[in-house]
Parts: sequence; structure tokens; C-alpha cells
Amino acid sequence: MNVSAWSIRNPIPAGMLFVLLSFAGLLSFAGMKVQNFPDIDLPTVTVTASLPGATPSQLENDVARKIENAIATLQGLKHIYTKVQDGSVVITVEFRLEKPVQEAVDDVRSAVARVKADLPGDLRDPIVNKVDLAGQPVLAFTIRSARMDDEALSWFVDDTVSRRLLAVRGVGAVTRVGGVTRELRVTLDPLRLQALGATAAAISHQLRQVQTESAGGRADLGGGEQPVRTLATVASAAELADLELALSDGRSIRLSQVASITDTFAEPRSAALLNGQPVVGFEVARSRGESEVEVGAAVQGALDELRAAHPDIEITEAFNFVAPVQEEYDGSLQLLYEGALLAVLVVWLFLRDWRATFVSAVALPLSVIPAFIGMYLLGFSVNVITLLALSLVVGILVDDAIVEVENIVRHLRMGKTPYEAAMEAADEIGLAVIATTFTLIAVFLPTAFMSGVAGKFFKQFGWTAALAVFASLVVARVLTPMMAAYILKPVVGTHREPRWLAWYERWAERCLRHRALTMLAAAAFFIGSLMLVPLLPTGFIPPDDNSQTQVYLELPPGATLATTRAVAEEARLALTRVDHVVSVYTTIGAGSAGGDPFAPKGEGEVRKATLTVQLSPRGERPRKQDIENRIRAALEPLPGVRSKVGLGGSGEKYVLVLTGEDPRALQATALAVERDLRTIPGLGSVASTASLIRPEIAVRPDFARAADLGVTSSAIGETLRVATLGDYDMSLAKLNLSQRQVPILVRLDESARQDLALLERLAVPGAEGPVMLRQVATLEVAGGPAVIDRYDRSRNINFEIELSGLPLGDVTAAVAELPSVKNLPPGIRVVPVGDAEVMGELFASFGLAMLTGVLCIYIVLVLLFKDLLHPVTILMALPLSLGGAFVGLLIAQKSFSMPSLIGLIMLMGIATKNSILLVEYAIVARRDHGMSRSEALLDACRKRARPIVMTTIAMGAGMMPIAIGAGAADTSFRSPMAIAVIGGLITSTVLSLLVVPVVFTYVDSFKNRFLALFGRG
Repeated sequence: MNVSAWSIRNPIPAGMLFVLLSFAGLLSFAGMKVQNFPDIDLPTVTVTASLPGATPSQLENDVARKIENAIATLQGLKHIYTKVQDGSVVITVEFRLEKPVQEAVDDVRSAVARVKADLPGDLRDPIVNKVDLAGQPVLAFTIRSARMDDEALSWFVDDTVSRRLLAVRGVGAVTRVGGVTRELRVTLDPLRLQALGATAAAISHQLRQVQTESAGGRADLGGGEQPVRTLATVASAAELADLELALSDGRSIRLSQVASITDTFAEPRSAALLNGQPVVGFEVARSRGESEVEVGAAVQGALDELRAAHPDIEITEAFNFVAPVQEEYDGSLQLLYEGALLAVLVVWLFLRDWRATFVSAVALPLSVIPAFIGMYLLGFSVNVITLLALSLVVGILVDDAIVEVENIVRHLRMGKTPYEAAMEAADEIGLAVIATTFTLIAVFLPTAFMSGVAGKFFKQFGWTAALAVFASLVVARVLTPMMAAYILKPVVGTHREPRWLAWYERWAERCLRHRALTMLAAAAFFIGSLMLVPLLPTGFIPPDDNSQTQVYLELPPGATLATTRAVAEEARLALTRVDHVVSVYTTIGAGSAGGDPFAPKGEGEVRKATLTVQLSPRGERPRKQDIENRIRAALEPLPGVRSKVGLGGSGEKYVLVLTGEDPRALQATALAVERDLRTIPGLGSVASTASLIRPEIAVRPDFARAADLGVTSSAIGETLRVATLGDYDMSLAKLNLSQRQVPILVRLDESARQDLALLERLAVPGAEGPVMLRQVATLEVAGGPAVIDRYDRSRNINFEIELSGLPLGDVTAAVAELPSVKNLPPGIRVVPVGDAEVMGELFASFGLAMLTGVLCIYIVLVLLFKDLLHPVTILMALPLSLGGAFVGLLIAQKSFSMPSLIGLIMLMGIATKNSILLVEYAIVARRDHGMSRSEALLDACRKRARPIVMTTIAMGAGMMPIAIGAGAADTSFRSPMAIAVIGGLITSTVLSLLVVPVVFTYVDSFKNRFLALFGRG
């Protein structure tokens, strides 16, 4: 049944169908979330185990290796990344993508449970979590008040602000950065302890036993039941000072006799500053599946309510990762509108008939809006990827309608009525329109099934583009002919063909006469285009141009919070002298905003600071990479500081990993590689995890003396830990308040920690009573690793190299050629991780997607044309499109990266479209009108040249705003794609109009000879 003929005869049902589709599409669009990137589930799990006070070397042997060995047996495992720091082990377990996320979490949890009995007794229960990419902070604020001190302000954030914001729909977490935590400090006097023969650990344990509240059973009084509770808690620091404690030898002492008790706050291990002013900060993360834009607006509303309720509170926005999402969304829609208007303008310039232009233009919104129904049902959001797909296909959507309308107008010029013209023209062009659409779908859909992390993102790209293109086919076959039949007017008078058409016909005739020369020129063009590939820089993702960047500072191991703060402030002052820097938000030892969500995480350290830099709006400054280079230059004078500049996302860094079992050989190789890396011109800073040796105090027990006096090594360790750091959090006594518990920390005065001789005189419990520490052990200054990085159960050293605008592929190639990398010692190897590993997977996936696309195109064409050889003629347009794409990228100085690859995939569908229109008409002319081969080809060239040129220019015009980077959105990702498509469109259109007819003759001759031979056989 002919759908077009039915819709022309029954216009009202056809019209109502599109009213319904548009209504459902608009409802679907309203129900979709606006996000930056789609939420994807990766089977990546983290295991966090903490043992406060333990050194990395101890944790590597006691914890990390045991958990790694248990995890290594799991099915579908890809990599294990381990980071061992002071007091904590963070293991990131990466599985293959086909592994279900929940199964991965359950498997890791079971593996950790199996080795739990072998782990140290004091180790806190390891925490197993899945990696949530949506859990990155999207907003950060600072808070200050003239009426509150740091402790009150910190509690206000922990209690009031957190409670209010977590009630907002879509807020996943509120994390305080900086500020202080209240605690009761019991500061022991070492001399009094010594005089009384008491130990710090004994005082802490006794306090825990005495200061407690516990259930004490049940009583039955007066015919009813009553629970019995033991209430042995104090309400203030003064009451605590009067508490009597029993010693191990039977004596009792009042706590104030050996210690001073103060209601104070815990030793700060993090800090936040805004433009150099100390503040309490908090970061807000969204929940999975929620819209950044909606969450951002709701959070701002909730904070406005808090400001109104607490006028003395001043809340300032420190950074905002929601604004770029909104900007991107608005900019993408603007590019979509501009592209659509330009495409419609091209139609009008060719047809010079507002009615025909209107019929074509209606196809655009009616193709995009129904596509939202499919996107909503598939659970997609409005994000960078889906908007990218729509803004790229906007020129294509009007294509089918243009081809239909142009053919109807051609029939009108023959003197037919609009009704007759629409009937006949729609029937004539039907197969070509269906073939072109299905080849485009055959190109886009394979990208939705790509493997790797990139495939997870491109699922939405492939489906969105395919849905929109399919909707455009429905419009072109159902609505366009119906509208043309009732809206267009009969053509009065003669029509003059444009001058360029006659010129083109002459050239097509020449090419058909000189077939060999034409084929030779086409082959030379294809070989020349392949020779351009080595000239193109290769990258993964082009660096973005958003108005935020970050500076990471790392001080030598052993640096204190005060030192880090002083250096961070020095760096901030240097940054303020760089043009286009608006504000600087500094976090030390905490905060995770803006980091690379894929990078393995570690615990916060006081020697590390992050400066989040807000830049001027995009239109008022140079590219972000230029400003980042100036920031690097400004930070160079800072002594003894490792610095990195950039948000650490894709397109900004290259990670090189050396791995091996021999720590000394690994260290020596790392030094040689680092030396060579610094010889590569144009790179930013080279940060290595090697040589992070920090000073530590080594306590070496004398086993013979200790055995004589009944002193155990664990008693020595516990005494020192409690005296210098305090007991483990879960072992501390607590002061119960109405809304919270305040920990009571027992330890020596801070000045005691600066005196090694005083630590040697500490009392340690022995069999015959307390013993002085120096009697059973020696204390000396030694060295040990500050951080241990492991990769797949071997120690490794990471080099994080800033690309500073250089393409990743070029840097990877340069690194591979370094002498130290080419001549690695036995047992040491280089492992590709991060973007380099993903880039390899990506190019392989895209290669497979392209191959699948070509095969699908061929199968679709064979099924539609019922011929095995003519589809080969159509596919000849593919190699002719590559040259233009490569030349376009070269002229625009864009790298051959992920967006350019997407452009090439699009090009495959568009290039075959032009060939289909030519070949399909030539076959029809020979079959139905009895023309000779050359007559049919020239007739096809005459009648199909106009729609081919019109659709090409309309498509090019639709993508032009993206290519030139117009509008407010960041076009660094989209621009290479549009340039590749426009460049390829120009060459494939020009060459396919001339070369495809020639290829048709060769294929046809081959077919005739083959049939003749077969017939004789």
C-alpha cells in the first residue's frame, strides 16, 4: 500500500496523527531531565579500609595485598588500582563492562568478607561501594557570620544547612569542607602521669568504662514493666574534671590531677578559603538520575530561605558547575534553531516559492518533536550527547522533505495540478527516500552498540539520531506529499533552468566520455586523502573552554596544614595577577569538586591543596588553555611544590604507568623516564608519584628486655598512639548532648609531641607495673614511603603529564620513542591507563561501528534495489568523502579525535544518500522509460542534481553555526565534528555527481559480462 497516496486522499487522519505525535513529543520533552552527561553505570567498585596511625608500608603487607589477592580471583575482573596512605587503603576494582554492577559489588563484598579474619583486629570494617559518577559535587558555597565562631558555624552547616538541603529533591549529599569539629580534650601532663605510674592508654580505657550509658535490664514494679538504664554520663567539661578513675594497682585518682580538661575543637585536618579569607565551605552533589539544572535552582531557593531565616549568615557561591550545563543547553537549542533557519533559507533560495518552503520547513519540528517520545521511553535525558545528535542531524531532517518537495515542484512545472504532481512525484521518489533514510539509520544505530566506556555514552547518540531520522522519513512519506497536494499552487509560465545545471551536464557528459581518466583522478584523490592522515594530530577528546579551571598543589610529605595554607595563599596571590581570573576558592585536605570522576580516589591529605579558579565569561577572554599556560608560568617560582593546572578531565592529561615487583629498579627507571619526559617540547608539568619518602619515627623494641619486664609490642604501640594521636574514634568516650555526641579525646599536650626525649619517658604497662618506654625500646628518626600506588597487585609509579593543548595521540607516540621507555630493565613494564587506554578502545570500537555501518548500508540497499552490484556503485561515494573531511580538519587546525570520528560516521550516511538519488533514477529510467545506459545516466544527472545540491547545502548550512562556534555554548567538542562533515560533504557531492555515473557504467558492464558468461555456462 502506498502511504503517500493514502495520506493525500485522507488528509485529516494524517494531520491528526502528527498533532498527536507532536503533543506526546512535547510531553516527553517536558518529562526529560536536563543533564551535562548521561548517567552511566560502570561496574567499578571501591574498597576503603582504615586503621588510623598505621604507615603505608605496614598497611600494604597487612591489608592491601590480602584484599587484592582475594579480589583477583573474581570473574570479569579488568584492573585493580590500590592507593595506600597513612591510615587508609583505597582499592578501586574495575570490571569488564558486561558485568552487572550489583553483581560486581556483591562479588567484591564476598571476597573482602573471606579475608576479614586475616586482617588486623583494630582495622575498621572495610567499606565496599560502587563508583557513582553522578556523585561529583555540582555546587560549592562558603558561609560566614559575624555572630558565630568557627565551631558554631561548622555545626550550623552539619545540622541546619545539611538538613534543609538534603530535604531538597535531587540533592544526594552535602559535605562540609574546612571548619572545625567540637571535642572535649583531656590533655595529660606527662610528669604527673609518670609520678603516679599511670599510662595514657589506661586513662583513656578507664574513661571509656566509666563515662557510659547502658541498658541495665528490666524491673517489674507496681504491676508494670520498667527498663533499667545505667546513666553514668557527665554533662560538661567541669563535671568531667571531677570524675574519679581507678588505676590498675587499686588506687583511684581524680581526672583533674593528671590532666587539664577543655571544651574545644578537634585538631583541624582541612581548611577552606575564598579569595584568601578563611571560611567554612560545603559542597552539594546531586542524586543519580536527577537534573543538575533543577537541583541547582532548588538548592538556590533553599539557601534563600535560610538567608531569610538567619539574616546574620552570609552564604557565597564558591563555584558552580550547574551554570555550564544550563549554558550548554541554551546554546545547543540556539544552534538547533539557527541551523534549522539556515536550512529553510537554503530551500527558499532554490525554490523561490514560500509555499514549497513552508511545506519543507514543517518537516523540521515534526521530525525532532516525535523523536522525544522514543528518547523518553528509552530513559534518555536532554544532555550534551543527545543535543549533539539533534544539532548534527538538523540539516538531514529537512532532506527527505526537500527531495519530495523538489520532485513535486518539478512535476508541477510539467503542467500538472498539485494533486496529480504530489501523487506521481511521491510515488516516483518513494524508494529513493526510504533507501536514503535507512542507510542513515544503518550508520547511526551501530554507534549505539559500541563497546567500552565511550559506547555507554554513545548509546544515546546513536538512538537519538536514528529516531529523529526515522521521524523525518515518516514526515516525508505521510505529511509532506499531503501538504504539497493542498498548499502548492499550479505553476504558470515557463521555468528557466539555472545556469550551473547546464554547466554540470556538460561536465558529466565529459566524464562519461573519458571514463578511465575520471576513475584515475578519483583514485588519485582517494590516495591523496589517505596521505593527509599522518599530518593530522590525533587526540581523544578536545579540551573544553568552560570558565572554570583548577590548580592542584602538592607539598613534600610531612608538610603541616599551616605550611600548606601559606603556600596555597602564595599561589592564590600569584593567580590574582593573571588576567581574566575572577575568584579563587581554596580547599586543603578535603573537597572533591571538579576532579576526574574516573580517577582512583585516595583520602584527603593536609599537604595537598586545590584552588578552584573562576574565569571571565567565554566571550570576554582568550581560550582557557592560553590562560592555563599563563597560570603555569605564574606558579613556577613556588619552591618545593608540585603543581598541576586543569580540571583533570578528558583531553587534559596523559597518565603513564610503570609497574614492577622490584621497588629499587622501579625507582631508578622512574627517574630516567621523568628526565626524558621533560625533554618533550610543549608539555605542561610532569608529576610523578615516585620518591615520596617522608620522615617517620621508628620505635624498635628490645625483645629480651621487654620479655623480662612483661611488656608487649602491642602495648608499646597502643601507648604511643593514645598519647600522641588519641584512641580510635569508636573507642572514645562520648559526651551526650541533646542533638549530638561530642567525643572525649585523651592525649598528651601538643608540645609533648615535639620532644622525643619526653616520649621516651612515657610509661608502658608491664607485668610488674608500668615501665619507662626507653627501658624496652629505642626511638629514632627514619624514612618510609608517604604513598604507595599499586596496579594489578604490583607496585607502580604514575606520571601524570599535562597535555596543555597538545593532542593525546602525538604525546603517546613521543613517549613511546623515549630512550628510557624503549630500553626498560627486565621486570619493569609500561601500562596504558586512563585516556590512552580508553582512546585505544575507542578507535577500535569506532572502526568496528564504521565497518558494521558499511555492511548494514550494503544489506539495506541490496534489499531495496533487489540487486547485488548496484549498491557497490552507491558505496563508491564513501572514499570520495574522506579527503574533504581531512582537508577541513587540517585547515581548521582540529585534531583527529572522537568528535571527528563521529563526523566521519555521519558522512558515510550522507555521502551514500547522494549516490542513491542518482543510481535509483538511472535504474528507473532504463527499466520504465526504455532509455539507453548513457541517456538514463544523463537524465538522472539532470533531474537529481538539483535535490542533491539543495540537500547538501541545506545540511552544510544546518551545521555551519556549530562549525564556526557561534552562540554561547562551548563548541570545542562539536566544532571538529561539523567541520569534518561539511568538508566531506563538499567533496563527496562534487565528486559523486561526476564519478558515480562513471562507476555505474563499469559495474553495469561487469554485470552484463558476468550474466553472459553465466548464461553460456
